[in-house]
Amino acid sequence: MPGRPSLAGRSLLPVLRPTSGMGGGGSALKVCADHRGGINWLSLSPDGQRLLTGSEDGTARLWSTADGQCCALLQGHESYVTFCQLEDEAAFTCSADCTIRKWDVLTGQCLQVFRGHTSIVNRILVANNQLFSSSYDRTARAWNVDKGQVSWEFRGHRNCVLTLAYLASWDLPGAPCMEEAMAGGLLVTGSTDGTAKVWQVASGCCHQTLRGHTGAVLCLVLDTPSHTAFTGSTDATIRAWDILSGEQLRVFREHQGSVICLEDVAAIEHLMDVQPASARACLLDTGPPSIWMLGSGCSWPRAWPALPFSRGWREQRKLTEQYNLLCPASEPQPRGMSW
Repeated sequence: MPGRPSLAGRSLLPVLRPTSGMGGGGSALKVCADHRGGINWLSLSPDGQRLLTGSEDGTARLWSTADGQCCALLQGHESYVTFCQLEDEAAFTCSADCTIRKWDVLTGQCLQVFRGHTSIVNRILVANNQLFSSSYDRTARAWNVDKGQVSWEFRGHRNCVLTLAYLASWDLPGAPCMEEAMAGGLLVTGSTDGTAKVWQVASGCCHQTLRGHTGAVLCLVLDTPSHTAFTGSTDATIRAWDILSGEQLRVFREHQGSVICLEDVAAIEHLMDVQPASARACLLDTGPPSIWMLGSGCSWPRAWPALPFSRGWREQRKLTEQYNLLCPASEPQPRGMSW
């Protein structure tokens, strides 16, 4: 790849067999070893039959989860792949080369190149026949999936746009005064400027700006029924917001470092033997993970770090310590990180 040093060695992608016991390790069922650089992202197909990986070597690969064989090599990006998403009939990748690509999952052929961003494309999201993207050029964009054209450009953040989430129109209240504005759903974005923004997809207008964090917003997740966004930040807090009114609902403060991953985890209900909806967020920071009781804002008892999901937080600490809170949009993302 032009302008990049060669990457020596191979990067291994083990598929683990869990051992008995909550704190046990795992043995590899298969090892996928064809990439020539670090693997930045994984995406599993809806049917669980295929796995998509995006790598530092500038390629993406499709794998069969049944036998671990590489089904297709997706080549075309001119720099490292930052993120990928696998759908039933197409794969999507984004890259530090400022582009997004759509691929045929059967042939590996590039079907479409989405051009327009002027810096690293950090995240993509395919939903409701639209493609959403966030970039270090301080914008988020909505694209027509079939034509590869920009539908809307969302401008307003003062620094890099890192994370995004989408809420479809049919999941929003049906008040007559809001129907037109909400017709295309809502896009929520998080930025290193310390804010999250809620955008009306139909008009491209900013619906709400969620202010309260004192550090970069690294991750967010939506709870659809309650229209609530949860944001995690380098300020070591998680905040809950009503995305319709912009009201801050609650602050979770017990983490000691940057919150780098936040997920709605339905599986916790049976793992921890709790009532449905009583434990909804899994939060990883630069210390051991925590589970939060979103009804009360209290952290779960200390049984959580024994769960197998907790492995790897020490590696995340190394990445977080390298992170520059307010890196200019013109500067590249620190190497080895995909916030």
